[in-house]
Amino acid sequence: MSASYSVGISLSFFLWALLISPSVSQTCKSQTFSGDKTYPHCLDLPQLKAFLHFSYDKPNTTLAVVFSAPPSKPGGWVAWAINPQATGMAGAQTLVAYKDPAKGVAVVKTLNISSYSVLTPSKLAFDVWDMKAEEASGGGTLRIFARIKVPADLAAKGKVNQVWQVGPGVSPEGMIGKHAFDTANLESKGALDLNGGNNGGGGGGEGGSRVQKRNIHGILNAVSWGVLFPVGAIIARYMRIFESADPAWFYLHVSCQFSAYVIGVAGWATGLKLGRESVGIRFASHGNIGIALFSLATLQMFAMLLRPKKDHKYRFYWNIYHHGVGYSILILGIINVFKGLSILNPQDTYKTAYIAVISSLGGIALLLEAVTWVIVLKRKSNS
Repeated sequence: MSASYSVGISLSFFLWALLISPSVSQTCKSQTFSGDKTYPHCLDLPQLKAFLHFSYDKPNTTLAVVFSAPPSKPGGWVAWAINPQATGMAGAQTLVAYKDPAKGVAVVKTLNISSYSVLTPSKLAFDVWDMKAEEASGGGTLRIFARIKVPADLAAKGKVNQVWQVGPGVSPEGMIGKHAFDTANLESKGALDLNGGNNGGGGGGEGGSRVQKRNIHGILNAVSWGVLFPVGAIIARYMRIFESADPAWFYLHVSCQFSAYVIGVAGWATGLKLGRESVGIRFASHGNIGIALFSLATLQMFAMLLRPKKDHKYRFYWNIYHHGVGYSILILGIINVFKGLSILNPQDTYKTAYIAVISSLGGIALLLEAVTWVIVLKRKSNS
């Protein structure tokens, strides 16, 4: 009872952490900043923990924005841009903010990215004014304020291509340091509806949908391969030692593993879909382990149909196979959860929560292992 209660508490803590993690609980509507201007539209941008507040004066084709994001490292920079011709960074008309080390205050510069080789302050292709930057109270987040004259051809469409980015630092000469090329950095772009049509959404159209799928993929697989399968293994190994738990332990074990398999297959399927949609982005080891997990778990499910009776001459060999495949799934599943966390790169709360869960399960397993050996040795002594 104590072990089951601890497992339930650990799993509840894990799910609770997923729900209240800063990456989920913080929204654009919870942001506050200086100034008396109002911005009727706000977006939780799908990458880099960024937010955008904006208002659009349609008759004057003027866009007022406040972009907020934490730099990738202390002393780093943040950037928000409109790309008049493409969806990526090349050609982007960029506003960059960083904390000037000499002055000790946040500053904002303009950057016309005509070439990746030269990233120094330069004039934009359209007018921009009322530029300023500030550091959020408590530090860690930089904000860019600006008013932009939207070119007539873009204003007629009612949408612009926005790009945002964060980086590690700026040289004394004002050279912007190269940003990382992780998935979040490569996908930090999307369409911005000037009239607020995607107000409150992901801000990136397909990008926001993809991020949601990635989160679903991560949660499903963490719960199945990373939590339920270990719990099922603990039930099978340690409950069976108690004679009063037979055959209840077996049905609990099968129910737990079958539930984990169904959830895991759903998570695996979302991973395959993400792979097809993310052309050019591949995480080979994570994907290969996922395929191996699905294959081994499917074999394990079918093996239950071929399970010999206890007194059958092949039952010994079946047990070796079943235990070998089971422990392989257990180890590979935990490894792949950590690989997935490193790819998603979420708030630290996610990884901390999972470490807490898996550590609790490990502690319970060690305790029950000791209890099991005491019972086994006592029975041998009595016999």
